[in-house]
Amino acid sequence: MTRERVVIDTNVLVSGLLSSTSAPGRAVERAATEDQLVASMATLRELTATLSSPRFDRYVSSKRRDALLLRLAPLVEIVEVVQQVRACRDPDDDKFFEAALAGRADVIITGDADLLVLHPFRQVAILSPTGYLDRSR
Repeated sequence: MTRERVVIDTNVLVSGLLSSTSAPGRAVERAATEDQLVASMATLRELTATLSSPRFDRYVSSKRRDALLLRLAPLVEIVEVVQQVRACRDPDDDKFFEAALAGRADVIITGDADLLVLHPFRQVAILSPTGYLDRSR
């Protein structure tokens, strides 16, 4: 089996944290164990800021959120973005395309309709967690 290079949107990572048995949780687990995770500093900053938000305190302890970051750190290849992308209706989401292109990713896993509508983007598959789990390679 070929290891794919995968960028995971913040919403999928956070959803996976909240429920490891959900489709996002299973997609994150599969990507982390079977594929190569790819991220940029911008995508990691967004994840860190999101997980640091007190709004998640009632769902998941800060200790568990910190543990997710520590677990992901050695699994993620951090790439340097060299090409800016302006493709998404929400310009804040372009950072996922930038990370994918810089990291030669095969797939972006997201639940964001603004990203999903652009499938495929420059030969990068853009899939929901379920789509990622269901597809054959």
